[in-house]
Amino acid sequence: MHLHPPLKIAVIGLGYVGLPLALAFSKRYSVVGLDTDLARIAELLAHHDRTQELTDRQLQTAESLQFTGDAADLKDCTVFVVTVPTPIDDYKKPDLRSLLAASHTVGTLLKKGDVVIYESTVYPGCTEEDCVPVLEQTSRLNFNTDFFCGYSPERINPGDKVNTLTKIKKVTSGSTPGTARFVDELYGTIIEAGTHLAPSIRVAEASKAIENAQRDVNISFMNELALIFDRMNIDTTEVLEAAGTKWNFLKYKPGLVGGHCIGVDPYYLAYKAESLGYYPQVILSGRRVNDQMGVFVANKLVKLLIKKGHKIEGSRVLILGITFKENCPDIRNTRVVDVIHELSDFGMEVDVKDPWAVPEEVSEEYGIRLVEGIEGKYEAVVLAVAHSEFTSLDFAEFTHAHSVVFDLKATLPKNAVDARL
Repeated sequence: MHLHPPLKIAVIGLGYVGLPLALAFSKRYSVVGLDTDLARIAELLAHHDRTQELTDRQLQTAESLQFTGDAADLKDCTVFVVTVPTPIDDYKKPDLRSLLAASHTVGTLLKKGDVVIYESTVYPGCTEEDCVPVLEQTSRLNFNTDFFCGYSPERINPGDKVNTLTKIKKVTSGSTPGTARFVDELYGTIIEAGTHLAPSIRVAEASKAIENAQRDVNISFMNELALIFDRMNIDTTEVLEAAGTKWNFLKYKPGLVGGHCIGVDPYYLAYKAESLGYYPQVILSGRRVNDQMGVFVANKLVKLLIKKGHKIEGSRVLILGITFKENCPDIRNTRVVDVIHELSDFGMEVDVKDPWAVPEEVSEEYGIRLVEGIEGKYEAVVLAVAHSEFTSLDFAEFTHAHSVVFDLKATLPKNAVDARL
């Protein structure tokens, strides 16, 4: 295994993780990007990225990067990097269908000496226990004799134009000492921030799982405080501002916890722990708190409307934002939908506006139609996502004297809202 030309890399999965990675590798190597979504391939071939992680110019000038929907175009590759989604199912269990399907595809292409690197977030042991058997069975080659594996967890922060791929330190690992050095050196050629070579694939997998579990637990504590302080009629933001004056106070904020990582990864870790006979207390209690925040927001909004004399059924509500974070089109696992569904169950007319989200994706994933303009007056407005476009809105244009404004992001002036998290 060596890093010299003609090293050819395949990146399987061209979403928020795979596309920036493919571009970074293409600056030094020949790269083929594969995705099963042919509409996505057509879009990239037209030099456009709907995720807005890459500019049209970056795609136009990527001469060593090829996009394809045909796995046969990867036959000459010697390194395969898997970056497909690893979500949870309706029962909060790991959904490995895309990961195993990608492994099957790679298995049909494997040759002696090839290396398969997984970046998808998984539970410790998944690469070697779940993915490798598929690779072996499909390729009829022997693991660590004919082909080798690595694991380097993705650390992409969607929408972040400062902490980009090459500026975030990369954890690497390999199935043999030689493979580990190869994977580490490979990423070292593109990651400016450097790499951290973990002693095993399992350690690398576990490191990723706890990164997001830690954030989830910390945010769940903030959310629990918000639930408590709401009963005390205390402004949580003011409490956190006061506590934050101490140098070692961790400055987390309450809110809806969604996205492709924080709201998902803890369930992967819990699933693995339970399979070994240990039932996590802290991790799952944090998940329970965070998962109920949408219902809390909806119920609090209804109470505020009642106090102002509104009839709940038929009241118009405007939700500002549906993506899982600000200034980013990513709608994966957004918990804003919990608020929308709960308010709809109360019989309210809910309009959703989001200048960043792709309307077709929102409709397909959640059955929600985004409104283009804001028309008429609303009995309630919920600022759910702090997109920069919303800071310049004149709320007086679509509210009246008795409207309720609920700021979930605590970004508006306190005297301009009726409630905030």
